[in-house]
Amino acid sequence: MKILAIDSSGLVATIAILEEDNMLAEYTLNYKKTHSQTLLPMLDEIVRRMDFDINTIDAIAVAAGPGSFTGLRIGSATAKGLGLALDKPIIPVPTVDGIAYNMCGTSGVICPLMDARRNQVYTGLYSFEANKMNVLIPQKAVAIEEILTDVNRHGKPVTFLGDGVPVQQKTIEELTKVPYTFAPAHMARQRAGALGALAFLYYKEGRIEHARDHKPDYLRLSQAERERLQKEKKTV
Repeated sequence: MKILAIDSSGLVATIAILEEDNMLAEYTLNYKKTHSQTLLPMLDEIVRRMDFDINTIDAIAVAAGPGSFTGLRIGSATAKGLGLALDKPIIPVPTVDGIAYNMCGTSGVICPLMDARRNQVYTGLYSFEANKMNVLIPQKAVAIEEILTDVNRHGKPVTFLGDGVPVQQKTIEELTKVPYTFAPAHMARQRAGALGALAFLYYKEGRIEHARDHKPDYLRLSQAERERLQKEKKTV
């Protein structure tokens, strides 16, 4: 079985092709270009260099949210278009779960932090036992102080990772009461390889959907939607 994995939920654009016990290719780009400029050229580069028949994939895994509204739409549209064209199912992987899976095999608590602006983070808490990921707190959008309270409540060493770390590092250092570390650079951002590896497990659990039914899970309203609701309240 082969899975194509796509993640454009944040600043990183990343694509991978995996077999169940082997990663055939991964292309990750963390640079100031829009994902609409990078995703398909990245996939084309992988396919050409591997001389790979894209029709042989069995499913498409995609970071399903939360994350950047624009990034999620681009990633989901790419996955959906490929799924419809190739007649392949989609494996929607919660973005924060995928980031946490970078740390598969490590001990302690894993706390991904994605910068959600407005002093909030997309986050959750995870742990691993014999490479099995346990979701201690499912992904959510909260103030950084709230998730750090959850971290302290668990009372175990914690590893932080994600693009929210540099934004919130001072607060992390001030409020975290348990031993903590920050993930090294090669594990600290979205990786399609990790997303795809987790997608194999979700596929076995039947967590798939038809491409026509796929849509991102934003977890919260966009700024434009929030502003519209505020205007509507004022006119009532």
